[in-house]
Amino acid sequence: MLKRSAVLIFCVVVCALMNMSVVSGKEKPKYMWFDAEANFKRLSTPDSIIYYLKTIKDAGFTDAVLDVKTIMGEVLYQSKLAPFFEQYDGVTHLRDYDMLAIFIREGHRLGLKVHASLNIFAGGHNYLNRGIIYTTNPQWQSVVYVNGKLMPISEKKWAYDGMLNPVNPEVRVYELNVLKEFVGKYKSLDGIVLDRVRFDGIDADFSPLSKSEFEKYARVKLDRFPEDIIEWKLKDGVWSWERGKYFRQWIEWRAGIIGRFFRDARAAVKKINPQLSFGDYTGSWYPVYDEVGVNWASPKYDPSKEYDWAAPAYKKSGYANQLDVYMTGLYYNEVTIDEVNKLNEVNSKNRVEASMGKTKDYWYSVEGGAKLAKKVTAGAVPVTGSILASLYKDPVQFQRAVRMCCEKTDGLMVFDISDVIRNNWWNYLKQAINEK
Repeated sequence: MLKRSAVLIFCVVVCALMNMSVVSGKEKPKYMWFDAEANFKRLSTPDSIIYYLKTIKDAGFTDAVLDVKTIMGEVLYQSKLAPFFEQYDGVTHLRDYDMLAIFIREGHRLGLKVHASLNIFAGGHNYLNRGIIYTTNPQWQSVVYVNGKLMPISEKKWAYDGMLNPVNPEVRVYELNVLKEFVGKYKSLDGIVLDRVRFDGIDADFSPLSKSEFEKYARVKLDRFPEDIIEWKLKDGVWSWERGKYFRQWIEWRAGIIGRFFRDARAAVKKINPQLSFGDYTGSWYPVYDEVGVNWASPKYDPSKEYDWAAPAYKKSGYANQLDVYMTGLYYNEVTIDEVNKLNEVNSKNRVEASMGKTKDYWYSVEGGAKLAKKVTAGAVPVTGSILASLYKDPVQFQRAVRMCCEKTDGLMVFDISDVIRNNWWNYLKQAINEK
């Protein structure tokens, strides 16, 4: 009897340990994002980096994401291709200061995975008149069509993003080469997350090159350009745009360019480091994301069945199946679908990113956005719900948003650590993340 009891106890213990292993293996990843500009001074010393990595680990985060290629096209590492992000807001980094190497070394020591974020089709900060579109490559900047006028994006001073033109093959080759150089430099990095792999908005790109390339794609001759695509009209002192006769083909063409870039980028990255996680961030407002030329859905999802801007061939541009990680921006103050249903009209202050739209449907909430993202990605990639910390004035609402991401998606990303620090919301975060 004693031997049988001992065997039984042993089996129970083994099964329990195996079960614990399975449960722990299913832990959802939780990413803290470190924006390059917002944290430039804060991350100027190794001691500070170590302190904040320990802080996020203590709060329950499993991963850190460091922004290493800024919206200006400048980078936080030594590159033969891209300019060094040396000075910002009165602070200077020495060129031999390898911030990412410290992140990797110290993050791994703490058991954190470390990812790098790179802004791809971004080349300038229009508020600062800074970036590669202002120095080495002004010819790469996007030409925008706004309020009936064509202009280089560097003249669009009411918006900070100085975006490049993804149609330009020189731009795409350059960005792929930057990615390849970077991935080859940091072999122990756990992953990369691409950002701003898009057009500026519905107003871009309307350069002669884009006109010519679209005509080849659609096999048409544009007699009225840009009006054959979109046309701006002024009514009662307010500008608005309307679709032209080739609008749907134009939307399809732009999304195809972005989709092909993701396929090319994944192939290039995996060839150098097959183990590297390949990720992307976009906003979650899919019903209007055609305006920035991006189809982050699964190719199996057909938007033409739900949205009148999509032709049947639009689904071919979906690239969710190219990703290992997909971070969707659930940048809404409303947390639940019920909260959205109680609102009568849009609060324009909540539209915090490009092409978020002018109406509030169910997806205009953390819960609804998560539901939509899971629907359109159709299981092709895990969906990581992403929270914009600066959006929340109430820490309890922020906490509710974090909980909703943890519950309704496959992971959590918080953007950005500087806002959590400023509000001293660590206890709220820790409580929300660690609740079972």
